[in-house]
Amino acid sequence: MQLATIDIVVIALYAVGIFGLAQYVSREKAGHQKNTSDYFLASKNLPWWAIGASLIAANISAEQIVGMSGSGYAIGLAIASYEWMAAATLLIVGKFFLPIFLKNEIYTMPQFLRRRYGTLLPILMAIFWLALYVFVNLTSIIWLGSIAVTKVAGVDQNVALVMLGAFALLYQIKGGLKAVALTDIVQVTLLVLGGLVVAFLTLDKIGAGAGVVAGFSKLMHSHNDHFHMILNKGDPHYVDLPGLSVLVGGMWIANLSYWGFNQYIIQRALAAKSLGEAQKGVLFAAFLKLLMPLIIVLPGIAAVMLAPNLAKPDEAYPTMMHLLPSGLLGLVFAALIAAIIASTASKINSIATIFTLDLYARFRGERTRAEDDAGKSQREEKHLVLVGRITAIIAIVIAIFAARPLVGASEQAFQFIQEFTGFFTPGITIIFLLGLFWKRANEAGAFTAAVASVLLSWVFKLTWASLPFMDRMGVVFLISLALAVVVSLVTPQRAGADTIDTKNVSYKTSTGFNVGALGVVLILVALYATYW
Repeated sequence: MQLATIDIVVIALYAVGIFGLAQYVSREKAGHQKNTSDYFLASKNLPWWAIGASLIAANISAEQIVGMSGSGYAIGLAIASYEWMAAATLLIVGKFFLPIFLKNEIYTMPQFLRRRYGTLLPILMAIFWLALYVFVNLTSIIWLGSIAVTKVAGVDQNVALVMLGAFALLYQIKGGLKAVALTDIVQVTLLVLGGLVVAFLTLDKIGAGAGVVAGFSKLMHSHNDHFHMILNKGDPHYVDLPGLSVLVGGMWIANLSYWGFNQYIIQRALAAKSLGEAQKGVLFAAFLKLLMPLIIVLPGIAAVMLAPNLAKPDEAYPTMMHLLPSGLLGLVFAALIAAIIASTASKINSIATIFTLDLYARFRGERTRAEDDAGKSQREEKHLVLVGRITAIIAIVIAIFAARPLVGASEQAFQFIQEFTGFFTPGITIIFLLGLFWKRANEAGAFTAAVASVLLSWVFKLTWASLPFMDRMGVVFLISLALAVVVSLVTPQRAGADTIDTKNVSYKTSTGFNVGALGVVLILVALYATYW
């Protein structure tokens, strides 16, 4: 695919504009020295629109756009459950998790574990998350992003890899989370606008001049098998989306872990100026999640009609971009880059936050301003911000060099990575759910859940190969939960280990949140009832 001069101009304008905006929002008042609260938590002053947009920008990247569109081509609308069920999950996070986190001034997930269970578990989990974020998530984002850029623009993949990583690093390194979150509204606007353009043009082409609505009706009529949300056991893709499990089974475990207990995601809500603002932010993200299948999955389904003989399903979205005229192609390509850059920058910032605040500062025996505004000198604050920036640089350099051997070595590497991380997901979900809502849970029970999750997942994978991955997560979750409860009951609690206040937490939400949440639920009911 060749980019015209106007396309290159549009992309250049995006790059210059987003970099300039990031530097503008990163500026400080005269005489103010950026501290850890500023850099890692955006001064705990994020508005709801920045939180909601940043949640989506951090979540949606090349693997979602290209991968889910490819799944739409191969499977159909059923893959949209990952987006629509995430909308329901965000409501739970806003209603029940955020009140506890913000009441207790939590800024990282390892910090919550330290205050809830003790000192050993959070150190181990911090190391685990750092390894996961650097060697799995960050490498996947920039590698798959470089593939997308290469396919569309014809740029050498190694060059694309370095350019994406370097740009994501440079545009956020000065301002930290504030630069990421306050520019993500632009990134998400581009993402939504670009996706809508692709969806509109594909449906219009199918409609052959009769319009988008006619095109959608024709697509549904000719490929009705691609418009079912709940797959039957006889479906060849049942192993990926096992029927009702997407509504009442393992998908909930994965979603709660990702949206509720994942530093990379939840950090935006933890940086809110207030609980109400955080809840409005996740509600905004939930509505955006309802929209995502229209701009990601639908073009893939349309490709079944417009390009029925693709060699690989993942070629669906890039192929549909061929329909775009010059100028619009640059806009959509800029949207694709925006998604990659936003996710990469968010991951870099979370890596820097966990390493600096949960490992480095603890190793030095320091208290950061994020914990105690009166407890640190300006010199120490400046030092920790510098450590965060150095960590960000090291993380992206490692990811750039590790991407090809780790992710690029095999076509199935990314799928393997997703299943591998799923070995830990049930345990992580149990640790946090018990930590939030059951005071009797202790560190021994939490360790039991973590170990049982990995061992049982591996055993079931070897001995029960026919069990769908999502169902396996559900079975492992239930067994590990039972073991964690039993171990917690038969082992003593360590005095003073739990400093999380849950008694004085109010779960009451505003009328606006309640009305919005009801709207999300009703839309979900209507969608599943229509496309069951």
